[in-house]
Amino acid sequence: MDCNTDLHQAAEPSVENLVWTLEEASQVYELPFMDLLFQAQSAHRENFDPNAIQMSRLLSIKTGGCAEDCGYCSQSSKYPTGLKATKLMEVEKVVDEARKAREQGATRYCMGAAWRSLKDRDMDSIVAMVTEVKALGMETCMTLGMLSPEQSERLSHAGLDYYNHNVDTSEEYYSKVITTRTFADRLETLANVREAGIKVCSGGILGLGESVDDRISMLVTLANLPVPPESVPINMLIPIPGSRLANSGRVDPIEFVRMIALARIMMPNSAVRLSAGRTEMSDETQALCFFAGANSIFVGETLLTADNPGEDHDNKLLQRLGLKPMSLVSPSIGSAQC
Repeated sequence: MDCNTDLHQAAEPSVENLVWTLEEASQVYELPFMDLLFQAQSAHRENFDPNAIQMSRLLSIKTGGCAEDCGYCSQSSKYPTGLKATKLMEVEKVVDEARKAREQGATRYCMGAAWRSLKDRDMDSIVAMVTEVKALGMETCMTLGMLSPEQSERLSHAGLDYYNHNVDTSEEYYSKVITTRTFADRLETLANVREAGIKVCSGGILGLGESVDDRISMLVTLANLPVPPESVPINMLIPIPGSRLANSGRVDPIEFVRMIALARIMMPNSAVRLSAGRTEMSDETQALCFFAGANSIFVGETLLTADNPGEDHDNKLLQRLGLKPMSLVSPSIGSAQC
């Protein structure tokens, strides 16, 4: 028996139909753990430096008061989470924070606003933030809710590199998490962003009460987009007191690592970001995630409103693992770029 051949056949859709099915993806997910990690690490090495981690910093430029009812979110106005709404930050303050992040090793600066959708009245400030952060030599990313084609074009002309808009979970489970917009709405914004020439950052959250099939279906959706996202954040739910999903169960660490590995195999050219929830992960779990193909993290004390491991802890962990920050223009193995 040729084990490597069998693994290859289980992991990739047929040449005639380069579309992942739920059955094909599930077969890969259910491989023996060591075989799954071997295949994920092999795919990772073919496309990226296996010892480099892309470092991003995330800033909440407008916090709380969101009209959406996302069941996991501290910023929804629908739930008594105790978070006070703020106004949009001044451009100068955002740029100052970006400068600090660059000095601490971040190469990508992500700015998030708790909006259902971007209002045209705020566009000038948003464009100024993009322009001035790019002038610092950093990649720029925004997450501002739903975007129209016209808004996407203007952000593209301003030089926005990435737009984050997570699909969160499977299409089948989506209405159990959010009712104020549809799964199709999410995909429409992703299409608008892609059409405007902006790179896509889109992933999801594990621990919302979804099944393993829902998790796999989410990755199938992303992998089967006309162009898969260049960045795929995989989040572990941080239960927020007062939110609708505050009492959701914990995600098994091995299941989480399997999802990281599956994302790497299904989207070998994408950066896979180990995102929210790292404060609840052991160093060993994070190390397994990096081995499984995760090659991007958020650094800093907070992620929008949630806790994140501090700089000292991250630096010590990366040093223990022999991992180094990825430079802004980092040569990868093959043709992929971070």
